[in-house]
Amino acid sequence: MDLGLDGAVVLVTGGVRGVGAGISRVFLRAGATVVTCARREPEQPIAVDGREAEFLPCDVRDPEQVEALVDAIAERHGRLDVVVNNAGGSPHALAAEASPKFHAKIVELNLLAPLLVAQAANAVMQTQDTGGSIVNISSVSGSRPSPGTAAYGAAKAGIDSLAKSLAVEWAPKVRVNSVVVGMVDTEQSHLFYGDEEGVAAVGATVPMGRLATPEDIGHCAAFLASPLASYVSGSTLTVHGGGERPAFLAAARTKETK
Repeated sequence: MDLGLDGAVVLVTGGVRGVGAGISRVFLRAGATVVTCARREPEQPIAVDGREAEFLPCDVRDPEQVEALVDAIAERHGRLDVVVNNAGGSPHALAAEASPKFHAKIVELNLLAPLLVAQAANAVMQTQDTGGSIVNISSVSGSRPSPGTAAYGAAKAGIDSLAKSLAVEWAPKVRVNSVVVGMVDTEQSHLFYGDEEGVAAVGATVPMGRLATPEDIGHCAAFLASPLASYVSGSTLTVHGGGERPAFLAAARTKETK
């Protein structure tokens, strides 16, 4: 299906590995000009089907760097049609033991940084006849308990709220939506789930029988960014393979077998 993204200029923050790389590849396949950013340049550029993403260094927590990034894209390509706010994440840390500085840094990266990028992008998009689209990559951690990553979960809840508010403030030129992501199989999955057997075991707990691929998330982001979603704004699209089976079901089956 033609998503209508051929020739679109797309910025994917943190678009050089994991979910971000999958998002970048999907937009490349759709014919978009993709610009990725991260603090460090990847060893290999993101490429697919003979097309390659551009890279610009940027710490999305730094307002001056963000402004310079968006200005550079607009100057080089003459426009900015789509932003996918993907950069984020959090190491495991119990809330009672983590320092105030740690919590502040997590909220800064996962909530305030996407707002900075969105502000800079909106300033360009509002001047374009076709406006633009901003897609925030959120998490199921924002709507369910997130033990060990409490500040991250709270920031992702904020991202979803932010999308709803910005969608009203910046309409009708700019649409803003969130993709609420569940568990994804990336090159770092072993850090969370162990070896391949562990990844498969965790995937088996998902109703769809597997973890998402980065491209699964990319396809949903591309849909929301595309003209096919021209009337979708202020929404959250949940991509979690059906979610998690309720724990009480397993407990009930265990009781029945005793």
